Amino acid sequence: MNFLDRLKNLFRSSATAQPARESAIDLPSAADWIVVGLGNPGPKYAATRHNVGYMAIDDLLAETGDILQPVKGQKLLAASVEIAGQKVILARSTTFMNLSGEGIAPLAQHLGVSSERIIAVHDELDLPVNKIRLKLSGNENGHNGLKSLTEHLGTRDYLRVRIGIARPPKGASIPDYVLAPVDAGPGFDDAIALAADAVKEIITSGLNKAQNTIHSKG
Repeated sequence: MNFLDRLKNLFRSSATAQPARESAIDLPSAADWIVVGLGNPGPKYAATRHNVGYMAIDDLLAETGDILQPVKGQKLLAASVEIAGQKVILARSTTFMNLSGEGIAPLAQHLGVSSERIIAVHDELDLPVNKIRLKLSGNENGHNGLKSLTEHLGTRDYLRVRIGIARPPKGASIPDYVLAPVDAGPGFDDAIALAADAVKEIITSGLNKAQNTIHSKG
């Protein structure tokens, strides 16, 4: 999926962020994994650095042909897919980034998914542009979406697929930088695709093998 296709999907998803009540779906009673793409809802933020996690979710959805739909009584959009024979919920919070945990924590409780089987896909200032790195737990490095997840889950022990956006030039505002349009230059589409592959590799083979596979690719 290229950058323009991702934007089309993000704008389409934004149109359902405030859905009619009757269009909402019920969740299954259980799942094996939750994968949440962190970002901000709405067209204003669709192409920003802070929304690369949303874009990786779109790549996963493109492979299955599924779409995100609003969930009854929950602050999120979700789709139930199968990866390596396991039931996986792909999700985006319909709140802003700094409130992401308000939608994801109740989802995890409803589905009976432990924190070690929640994968957060997010932008990372402390990695070079388009670098993908995986880890379990650790601090939030000032990322408000991760802070909210940690607060509402009550733990830092969840998985992260980190998509490098690098730090802004010295003296520049970090909020302005992360909310500016992403650099969709060479390597960007490959990086988002690799982040989606990382999610599948974690689910299929576990974190250690996924790290070896994904980190060896650059």
